[in-house]
Amino acid sequence: MTATLTETRAPMAAPRTFPRPGLIRLTGIELRKMADTRAGLWLIIATALISVAIVVIQLFAADPPDQTFVNMFQTTLFPVAVLLPVLGILSVTSEWTQRTALTTFALTPQRQRIVVAKALAAVVLGILALVPSLGFAAIGNVIAGGMDSAAGSWSFGGLLLAYALLFNVVNVLFGLAFGMLFMNSAVAIVLYFVVPTVWSVLTQMISGLKTTSEWLDLSVTSTPLFENAALSGGEWAKLAASIGLWVVLPGVLGLVRLLKREVS
Repeated sequence: MTATLTETRAPMAAPRTFPRPGLIRLTGIELRKMADTRAGLWLIIATALISVAIVVIQLFAADPPDQTFVNMFQTTLFPVAVLLPVLGILSVTSEWTQRTALTTFALTPQRQRIVVAKALAAVVLGILALVPSLGFAAIGNVIAGGMDSAAGSWSFGGLLLAYALLFNVVNVLFGLAFGMLFMNSAVAIVLYFVVPTVWSVLTQMISGLKTTSEWLDLSVTSTPLFENAALSGGEWAKLAASIGLWVVLPGVLGLVRLLKREVS
């Protein structure tokens, strides 16, 4: 009589799976990444300091009737429009210059979701940037009212706030689009400052380009946003055309490049 030994094996455990991070979580991560680097932190600090300096200059240099909440708020938007887009650029280019793209796209292989998260983070950043602008303008207006009875008007319309929000968001997305298109911090930042400036100068110097600038110069088409009046259909069309040239077009080309670029 022989005994047969039967080898029994424990069933293999199913591979452990992890839930895919949600878009809200990815947006929060991308928003945090914009500020947790030394460059990002100093850009935010510099933007705040310049906004404060502008308010202080208005308190001593502007005529009392011009020292109003609206005027102070509008002037604080310009350093935001100039410097915060650089954060949008760095949010993309730092993935390649600091070699974090490998980790980012390994944890979330669907690159489209990362791009959407970065875009949403840029929108949130543009919204949050209004808070210090409103705060600095309010403090300056209180001081102005205490210095001169002719100053300190609090007249402010909701339409102006909506246009300021649009202005901030468009500019941050402008930077994000340039970052995706060039994927190099130095190149993207230099071209972000140089190309629109050269274009504006050329349209002012060459009379034949004046009509073109009214449609394709973002600094010109965004000017009505500061007039505290509803934009006409023609003004919306011109603004949309310039956004298409400076934000949508480089954004689409940059997206194609980002999706195809090899991560190393």
